[in-house]
Amino acid sequence: MTHAFDETFARQRARLLELLRRLSFERRAVTLSSGKPSDFYIDVRQTALTAEGHFLVGQLLYALVERHAPEAEAVGGMTLGADPLASAVSLVSFVAGRPRHAFYVRKEPKGHGTKVWIEGARSLRSGMPVVIVEDVITTGGSALRAIERAHLHELKVVHVLAVVDRDEEGGREAIAREAPVSALFARGDFLET
Repeated sequence: MTHAFDETFARQRARLLELLRRLSFERRAVTLSSGKPSDFYIDVRQTALTAEGHFLVGQLLYALVERHAPEAEAVGGMTLGADPLASAVSLVSFVAGRPRHAFYVRKEPKGHGTKVWIEGARSLRSGMPVVIVEDVITTGGSALRAIERAHLHELKVVHVLAVVDRDEEGGREAIAREAPVSALFARGDFLET
C-alpha cells in the first residue's frame, strides 16, 4: 500500500472513531445480546446510518477487504447489524471499480414467498469467496450464524471483518476457528484511561 493510502486510511479511521465515541458508545450497565452483563455498549448502527459514518465504514471495511481478502466477490452478514456495513462496502467497491455484491443473512427464513435465509442470493454462486461483516464482536454468535448460513448456501467464507472487537469476550477466538478475523477497533479504543 502506498504512503498516501496509509495516511488516508489513518485519517478516516480516526474520524470514524470520533463518530463512534460520540454517537455509538455509552458507558452504562447493559445486558448484551449474548445475555452477558457489560458496563459499556457500542451501537455501531447509530454511526453507520449517518451519511458520513456510512461513507467511512464503507471506505475502511473496503480497504480491509482489499488487504485481507482481495479474492472476495461479496460481503454480507447477519441482519440487522451487518446490513448497513455490507451495503456501504458494496457501494464503495463499485465506485472503486472492484464491485462486490452485498447480501444479508436473515435470523429466520423469510415467512412467505421464497422462504430464503439469504437476501441477495441471486447474485451469489456456489463456491463464491465472501467476507462476513459484523458491527461488534462479543461472543461471536452473530458472525458464526452468518458463517453457518453462508456455508449452507455453499459460499466460501474467506475472512470476517468487524468494526469493533470487544476483546476478552471470546468472540474473536470462536470466529477464528472458522475464518481469519480482523477489526477496525478494539475495546481499548473506547475504554482508554
